[in-house]
Amino acid sequence: MSGAPSERPMQRSLVLNGNPMEDIVGFARAVRVGPWISVGGTAPVDADGRTVGIGDAAAQAERCFEIAGEALARAGAGWRHVVRTRLILTDIEDWKAVVAVRARFCREAKPVDTIMAVSRFVNPDWLVEIEVDAVLHDAGG
Repeated sequence: MSGAPSERPMQRSLVLNGNPMEDIVGFARAVRVGPWISVGGTAPVDADGRTVGIGDAAAQAERCFEIAGEALARAGAGWRHVVRTRLILTDIEDWKAVVAVRARFCREAKPVDTIMAVSRFVNPDWLVEIEVDAVLHDAGG
């Protein structure tokens, strides 16, 4: 015996939202491994998969943050646990409007952030997607 504590593998759990693409391409809205949670590229869609806020980056960002927040909650976390956000835009000039939305969700936790522009998303009506990483760092979950 080495005297070292036995290491248990961390549990991996998926947060799925019923999107048909989950099975087609093999993705989850979020993945939690132990205390770490990653919420993948979140698009501005309603419950029926329709784009919201067409032409309005702030409205789209609001919806993306709402979806990400739901995924965090289902994974046992909240915005206080967020350590990184990524704001992905098709027009970098929209950054101020999107950051203003981000502030309402992230002001307290103050996670690190990356803002970047891409040429387009799978759906050309999408102006923004967000990604969120969180770590459960307190006993309250």
